[in-house]
Amino acid sequence: MSETNRALPPGVLLVPPGAGRHYPCGPMHSEFLADGEESGNRYCVSLWWVDANQPGPGAHSHEANDELFYVVGGTLTFLVGDQYVDASAGTFLRIPAGVMHDFENRTEERAGALNVFIPGGFEAQMPEIVAWYAAQAAG
Repeated sequence: MSETNRALPPGVLLVPPGAGRHYPCGPMHSEFLADGEESGNRYCVSLWWVDANQPGPGAHSHEANDELFYVVGGTLTFLVGDQYVDASAGTFLRIPAGVMHDFENRTEERAGALNVFIPGGFEAQMPEIVAWYAAQAAG
């Protein structure tokens, strides 16, 4: 048996590229890599991609959740409190619970970030979020 085909230790989570749970959200697309069952709702890990020159989710805050963002491609503009910050690939940003925030893509290329939501459980909201975006597109 090759080294890559051996059983992984208990508790290890391996998600091959593109094998997460996908959610279309208008100009955004999310792929959830770990949440709920995988983490016991201790954390949630997802990728968020925003099409060129498109808005993000809209300004919001989370009363009891910290968020970590690591930009993996392009440049995203983050609203943090009342300030906008341009974050290119390789930028890390932590947003504590209660801080108003948003992200959007003001560039000509697709941009994305790895997101860690602490504690987890956010994915349970995704069907409702997807339905809201679909209703907006339908007019």
